[in-house]
Order: sequence, then structure tokens, then C-alpha cells
Amino acid sequence: MSYKREDFDRIKTEFENKRVNAIADAEARTADIHKKYPEIKAIDDKLRATSINIMSEAMKGKDGLEERIKALEEDNLALQEERKTLLQKYGLPADCTDIKYQCPDCSDTGYKGLKMCHCFKAELAKCALNSSGLGNLLKEQSFETFNLMYYKDNKQNFENMKAALERSNNYAQCFSKNSGNLMLLGPTGLGKTHISTSIAKVVIENGFDVVYDSAQNIFSDFGKEEFKNQNGLTDKYFNCDLLIIDDLGSEMHTPFSVSCLYNLINTRLNSNKSIIINTNYNSDELRKLYTDRITSRLFGFFDIILFAGKDIRMQKLQIR
Repeated sequence: MSYKREDFDRIKTEFENKRVNAIADAEARTADIHKKYPEIKAIDDKLRATSINIMSEAMKGKDGLEERIKALEEDNLALQEERKTLLQKYGLPADCTDIKYQCPDCSDTGYKGLKMCHCFKAELAKCALNSSGLGNLLKEQSFETFNLMYYKDNKQNFENMKAALERSNNYAQCFSKNSGNLMLLGPTGLGKTHISTSIAKVVIENGFDVVYDSAQNIFSDFGKEEFKNQNGLTDKYFNCDLLIIDDLGSEMHTPFSVSCLYNLINTRLNSNKSIIINTNYNSDELRKLYTDRITSRLFGFFDIILFAGKDIRMQKLQIR
């Protein structure tokens, strides 16, 4: 899975600091309790010496070692019971000197053995969501919130959108770096952005790098690089695991923008990097807008998902 190196390094440092702070906090609490209750300190000192005592007994030889170790264990248990009684006497919680990690599963290391802990993955996913370009869309749009009831007035449209939802969900859940490409075709207001946002959310949470932006913004960045010497603006469009181009066809059509679109699509196809395209245009309209070099790739290397129905935004307004 792919994460941005700068995000990984920053979060790793945050986890290291979090762990250090948790240990320091426990040490401060312990020091305070030991100062107020010397008898608890005396017990803790004896408990900490247990491993040294075991090593000392082992160095005396094997004869009677088992019995001596057993005696140490019994002493240790007796000390723990005495400590427990003292804590209760002074109204202190049993874990008052424990290190309280934010994630008990990995003790704030970010790893369980050699595997990345769920807490570390969640932080990486949060960074990816924030930098994907999706903004507030992710708070409201997901597969769970996609409502098929808006297509109920037409049985064929309903079945078509039910299949589109399932197909898109499968694409997201099974996404890998060579999962292929999707093109979502249909008039405005039918859920294309909602579906593509839902795909992005799942793909990001599974650890992949997603960039989502409108065609207009993408080609604006190409223009800034070409004519204003603002270098590096378009690198993300070539390098991310999944690029989602929203509202293709809304950009200003010039030989430069068409050339940039061809370069972007062709480069990503050659690198087996996936693309999702949303457009309000149908196949005939796209062929009129773009060159054969572009449309042959759009219709030759993209799986098409057709959207049909009544404008959902207008339906929501009528309900209100």
C-alpha cells in the first residue's frame, strides 16, 4: 500500500512523542504517589528487584533452584496483594501508576510486531483524506449514504443504478495499483460525484494515495506550470495511485488542454495507474469534444458505468 512519505514520517514522530509523553506522565504520577505514600514506594522497589533476585538465585547453581524461584514468586504475589490493599486504603485506583497509552494494542508504537497497527493506519488514512481534494464531501458522501430510492420511479433506472452501486463498491473494496479505470457517464445530478467520492473514501482508507479534482482545476495547474513557471503542481496527478477527474468536459477547450489531457491519460495508462472520470457528456458528445487519440483510450481502456434518472438535486428541492 502507498502512503506519502512526509505523512508517514510526521505521524511516526507523533507516535514516538505520544509514547514518550505517556511514559513521562506515568513516571510523574508514580513519583508523586511514592512521595505521599512511602510504604507503596518500598513495595514497588522490592517488586522492581524481582528480576535481579531471580538472576542472583540462578547464579547460585541448579541445586534447589526451582524451590528458590518458587519462593521468590510467592513473595512477589504477597507484595502485589499488600500493594493492592494499600491502594484501596488510600482510595487510589489499581492502575494509578500504569502507563496509559492511547492505543493499548501497540503501546503507541504504531506497530504490533512487524505489522502496522490499526491506529497508525487510521492516522495515515486521515491525512490522505485531508489531502485528497475531496474536502467536506467525504463527511456526507459514502456508499452507505447513497440512496437508491431516488431512482425508484423507473424500474430500469433503479436496476441499472443498483448494479452501478455494487460494481463501484466492488471496485473500491478490491482496489489495487492495477485495478483498471472507470468512466461514469450521465447527465448532471444523478450521483456520479457521490459514487466517485465513495470509491475514493474506501480506497484511501485501505492505504492508497488518491487525488480528486475537477478537470478545470487540473488543467489550470498544467497552465500555471507551462506559462507561469510554477513547477511541481501537476506531479500529484501523475504519481497518485488513483486519479479521479471530476466533470470532464467543463474545462476550457484549447489545443493545450487537449494535449495535457492526452498526456495525462496516456502516461497513467502506460504506468498501470488507475483513473476514474466523471462526465456529463455521452459517448457521441465526447467524441466531438476530443481527438481520436483521447477517445480511443477512453472507450478502449475504461469500463463505462452509465447513470440515468431524474436530477436528485431537483428531487430533494421538491421534497423540501
